[in-house]
Amino acid sequence: MLDQSIIQSALSRHPYPMLFATMSGAHLYGFASENSDYDIRGAHITPAVQMLGLAEPNLTHEIMDKTLPIEIDLVTHDVRKFFQLLLKNNGYVLEQVLSPLVVHAIPEFDELKSLAPKTITRHHHHHFRNFGQNQWELVVKNGRPTVKGLLYTYRVLLAGIHLMRTGEVESNLVRLNESFRLSYINELIAMKVGGREKDELVGQNLATHETEFNRLKLLLDESRERSLLPEEPSCRRELDDLLVRLRVATLPVA
Repeated sequence: MLDQSIIQSALSRHPYPMLFATMSGAHLYGFASENSDYDIRGAHITPAVQMLGLAEPNLTHEIMDKTLPIEIDLVTHDVRKFFQLLLKNNGYVLEQVLSPLVVHAIPEFDELKSLAPKTITRHHHHHFRNFGQNQWELVVKNGRPTVKGLLYTYRVLLAGIHLMRTGEVESNLVRLNESFRLSYINELIAMKVGGREKDELVGQNLATHETEFNRLKLLLDESRERSLLPEEPSCRRELDDLLVRLRVATLPVA
């Protein structure tokens, strides 16, 4: 259960009107523990008058609060930047829009959600592959591979494979593994949820995970080659129209 009072305390401090905010991180990925941070992501609407001057305002806004009972990390992009990222095969913002854990939304968010699947292309493969590679490098970089690091690595690879095969966004590792049926995923999730996310994996155990990482990375590549997804997004004009309407709505009434 999410503590709505903590979430709303962060949202109320945002300086701009927000299009939406959803839960990301461990809560979205299906392996949150009792002490998991609240990672909130979304898009805000910078008032039109602030976009007209010589100096462009900061298009990304972050609120981090470690003083609350549960640490909050709220990050939002201006709607123009957010829509541009969607059109550039950014799987991170795609998962944010389609997250089922919505904590704030205005009516126009439904329109964005209906358009988001039209931004999915075969080229999202690059996002999930590169993200998975980066996560794995973090796992082995300091010589202290942890349960948490492996979960974040596997989640992004399985999500990418699923997207290439089905064209559907699924971010929850528990649900993803219902089709992949990898026993070690369930074991890692149980450890993470049980508070053992920092447990280290060494020796043969780590070697086994390295083999699996390489196998899934290859499977992601193969899934991309066989994918029936389009080469380009098909909703650029609709996103542009939505952006203009959102921006114009912030203009002062004459």
